[in-house]
Amino acid sequence: MTINEKQDEIIEEFSVFDDWMDKYALLIEMGNSLSPLDDKYKTENNLIEGCQSRVWLHAAFEDGKILFQGQSDAVIVNGIVSLLINILSGHTPEEILDADLYFIERTGLREYLSPMRSNGLVAMLKQMKMYALAFASKMGMSGKQD
Repeated sequence: MTINEKQDEIIEEFSVFDDWMDKYALLIEMGNSLSPLDDKYKTENNLIEGCQSRVWLHAAFEDGKILFQGQSDAVIVNGIVSLLINILSGHTPEEILDADLYFIERTGLREYLSPMRSNGLVAMLKQMKMYALAFASKMGMSGKQD
């Protein structure tokens, strides 16, 4: 499934609800379904700067694709982590770097998240793109690992 197909699926899931309390409940449910991050990845290096709550993000590179794992100590933020991982994990660095993440606007997340959570979302996205950039430079954007 492409990044845009995943975004469209999430937009559709959120569009079922009119009330933002229901959308928050969906976010919390998504966060609860996220596999817990192994404690060995809960390090200072994997901690996202710019988030009010603690968010750890780990990236691995396998077969030309980035696999993300993450977790937050806050339930709604954990839902946001789950969304980002669902959309971006399993894609090539180039796909991640080229992605237009329109789901943030179309689900209303940007509008309904507190400024601190919104800043955290931006920080998480920035870190995911930094991982993609680092892996892309390692493989010379050729699609082959050196």
